[in-house]
Amino acid sequence: MSQFILHHRHEPGECPAVFAAWSGFTSPLRGRTAVASCLFGDHQIWWEVEAPTEHAALGYLPWYVAARTTAIRVGDVAIP
Repeated sequence: MSQFILHHRHEPGECPAVFAAWSGFTSPLRGRTAVASCLFGDHQIWWEVEAPTEHAALGYLPWYVAARTTAIRVGDVAIP
């Protein structure tokens, strides 16, 4: 399994649609917390997920959210 950060951006007026997109969508991300900046005026959300591919990682998101999201493959690194 690979590790990905899903980085989502949207415009301020899109917040209601972004959150409504999860309604009825089955995902292991539902019910979990995410790091987000919406409450502070910079409309971005980040999720850390494990998936075999970038496409599979984006599949954890509803299409409306995934269309505005970049899947970034990441890994652990020791900081000296």
